[in-house]
Amino acid sequence: MNKVKLRRWDSAEYLKTEEDIILYLDACLQEADDDAAYIAKALGNIARARGMAQLAHDTGLGRESLYKALSGEGNPEFSTIMKVVKALGLKLHVQAANQSV
Repeated sequence: MNKVKLRRWDSAEYLKTEEDIILYLDACLQEADDDAAYIAKALGNIARARGMAQLAHDTGLGRESLYKALSGEGNPEFSTIMKVVKALGLKLHVQAANQSV
């Protein structure tokens, strides 16, 4: 029997366009419910797709601290999340929970 080689799925490999990134983050925001680590991890995937070194430069934060904060294991401050969102050229929007997109 032939062995099948599997690799770990990496969302960052598939975030190639602005539209990919926007749709991905929107889906993660909807899926996350109240799981802040899920959102941090999604932003980390986007940051890796764009380049963590550039993001560190744009936010003024250390690359290692960004990796930790956006790993899904860290607990980043909201100000860090907002710096990352802004540096990625994104905006967060709010709508009433009972409205559909």
